Amino acid sequence: MALAYDPLFITSDKSLSAFDVASSPPQPMNLTQDELKRIAAYKAVEFVESGMVLGLGTGSTAKHAVDRIGELLRQGKLENIVGIPTSKKTQEQALSLGIPLSDLDAHPVIDLSIDGADEVDPFLNLVKGRGGSLLREKMIEGASKKFVVIVDESKMVKHIGGSKLALPVEIVPFCWKFTAEKLRSLLEGYGCEANLRLGEKGKAFVTDNGNYIVDMHVEEDMGDLGAVSDAILRLPGVVEHGMFLDMASTVIIAGELGVKIKNKH
Repeated sequence: MALAYDPLFITSDKSLSAFDVASSPPQPMNLTQDELKRIAAYKAVEFVESGMVLGLGTGSTAKHAVDRIGELLRQGKLENIVGIPTSKKTQEQALSLGIPLSDLDAHPVIDLSIDGADEVDPFLNLVKGRGGSLLREKMIEGASKKFVVIVDESKMVKHIGGSKLALPVEIVPFCWKFTAEKLRSLLEGYGCEANLRLGEKGKAFVTDNGNYIVDMHVEEDMGDLGAVSDAILRLPGVVEHGMFLDMASTVIIAGELGVKIKNKH
């Protein structure tokens, strides 16, 4: 069933607080989490214009955006779009929809990327990569003039790690236990656990790049995220982490009271 998002209450504020409540909001709607994701994704696709090079995100929310882009191409409402997929899964989806694809070698500057996030803090810092595509996502979204993030309201947190779910770190398979222990020790002061992500049949999950992922769970606010980021990346064996700091230009948040748009300054 097609979802209509135009009648929803939409607010765009200039503050970075993710928890502002609009005055006189409408009554809550009974929508599933997937319906909220679709509403946010469709709103994000309104930023897309013909002739753009687009970074195509990965995950359950981004999938709706890719579907919508394919639909608009078929309808002739968008033309001359080039997509840069952030994963093999998104590549397969985009090809099935007839979206022309390329890569960063051919298009080192991307007009717009649209992707979901696992956490968004009040300053629009993100956690991404619980789907396993964090390295390619960061490369592509970091090369984008504009990065629009689409989430449902459950992804909003007071601080990075606040959901108590995983902060992913992609590492090389060589001596992964050694690297995992270094990561755990580095963040020990924040009540950190470090667990190898497992995939099918209990074997290590392998990324599109042939690497492993260690899922970090922290109990405390890590404070200076830039310093934590630098310390993680200095560890030999670490490829990349899932903190996307100061990268999002716009976050679209779908909730039962409508859609809220937050812009980074």
